[in-house]
Amino acid sequence: MRTPYILLLAFLATVSGISQSRKLPIDTVITTQHSVTINGAAINYTAQTGTQPVWDEKGEPTAALHYTYYTRNNIKDRASRPLLISFNGGPGSASVWMHLAYTGPRVLKIDDEGYPVQPYGIKDNPFSVLDVTDIVYVNPANTGYSRTIPETGKEVDRSKFFGINADIKYLAEWLNTFVTRNNRWRSPKYIIGESYGGTRVMGLSLALQNQQWMYLNGVIMVSPADYKVIREDGPVSQAINLPYYTAAAWHHKALPAELQQKDLLEVLPESEEYTINTLIPAIAKGGFISEEEKNNVAKKVAYYSGISKEEILNQNLVMPTSYFWKNLLKDKGAYTVGRLDSRYLGIDRQKAGTRPDYNAEITSWLHSFTPAINYYLQEELNFKTDIKYNMFGSVRPWNNENDTTREDLRQAMAQNPYLNVMVQSGYYDGATTYFNAKYTMWQVDPSGRMKDRFSFKGYRSGHMMYLRREDLKNANDDIRDFISKSLSNGKSAKY
Repeated sequence: MRTPYILLLAFLATVSGISQSRKLPIDTVITTQHSVTINGAAINYTAQTGTQPVWDEKGEPTAALHYTYYTRNNIKDRASRPLLISFNGGPGSASVWMHLAYTGPRVLKIDDEGYPVQPYGIKDNPFSVLDVTDIVYVNPANTGYSRTIPETGKEVDRSKFFGINADIKYLAEWLNTFVTRNNRWRSPKYIIGESYGGTRVMGLSLALQNQQWMYLNGVIMVSPADYKVIREDGPVSQAINLPYYTAAAWHHKALPAELQQKDLLEVLPESEEYTINTLIPAIAKGGFISEEEKNNVAKKVAYYSGISKEEILNQNLVMPTSYFWKNLLKDKGAYTVGRLDSRYLGIDRQKAGTRPDYNAEITSWLHSFTPAINYYLQEELNFKTDIKYNMFGSVRPWNNENDTTREDLRQAMAQNPYLNVMVQSGYYDGATTYFNAKYTMWQVDPSGRMKDRFSFKGYRSGHMMYLRREDLKNANDDIRDFISKSLSNGKSAKY
């Protein structure tokens, strides 16, 4: 049903002939009832979608964040039922991708490999984790329907929202309010973040713990972006993409026959081992590497990447991902391959070049997600507004300084024996590669004393690995298993 406030606005606009202002109420909620069949069982659930303020130190609202909250009906003991808090990334991306394609009760109408199908729309998600956990999808400031107050102008203190540490601080405070309002303090809590959301949830794990006294059972990072590697040059960041090159080339049948005849999961360990033990040390030698070793390494990188030895040598063993996307299939149809999902193909203006004209996968995804989320929120969840839904919002410039999120996660785990971490990645993701995600996981805890609380899951798809139906099922099952194994079940929080 619609709130009385929204109904009153609609009535006044009708009788007065004056159009409503294009603004959202900063604190409102619409509640609707639904049902879905998950793994063969009928699940009745409540959907609440609305806005909740971000408060400043004086108790004044500085932003209104839009969210959607799903709770399974007929739960006798809500305190023991997990709560999954979901973010996407960007930074600047709405929480639309995992909401309408991964864990939520409704998903895109796409084919089994994840490609758009017209007419665009949504359908039931038979694999949603709503059977085992309630879920809230949060849109940070200026994404989705969320907005700062005021929306624009010099009055907005952008430093309070648009940076790694600012983002973590205000979202932790917002979550405190949400958990209190919805009486979820006793529930086991999990946070899941995709891409930049991986950085966000690493930082939130400690911010929630130390600033809000809210302790988690689990952190899930989906295709996480670790800027300690991505934005810092050096042998590790330059070499660590090779296993991704191997995966994408294998998918497009661009590897030597000796490798191509093997299964992907037989080939990748070879490429990973070579990257760690040979390629990183070779690149570290820079211009002082011997010609013999340089030639041998270039030959092997070509073997594992599908790019010629000559092209590898021309780039001093360091091949940018953009060059790979442009040139992998240069002589095989002259298609480019996608950045976030290299299964997707693109067509450039010309065959020559060092980077694609556009990202084939993101244009495909925006085709289907944009109409779907606008239809779903307005027509199925009955949230009526003229506000534009920002798939990507205005959050720039973004302050990346003082990124301690990797260490934050380590501290949170050290202080909280209940806290477990799962990483999920697609092998064909060329933006936040699966091996980069593994490397991040390895680096969180240098002591290795907590490694039994980490797990890694890989899938035969890209950044949004859940778009492929087989991976949608497997990845949701992995979340179910992760939640089940990380619940305390009456065990004391001690080492």
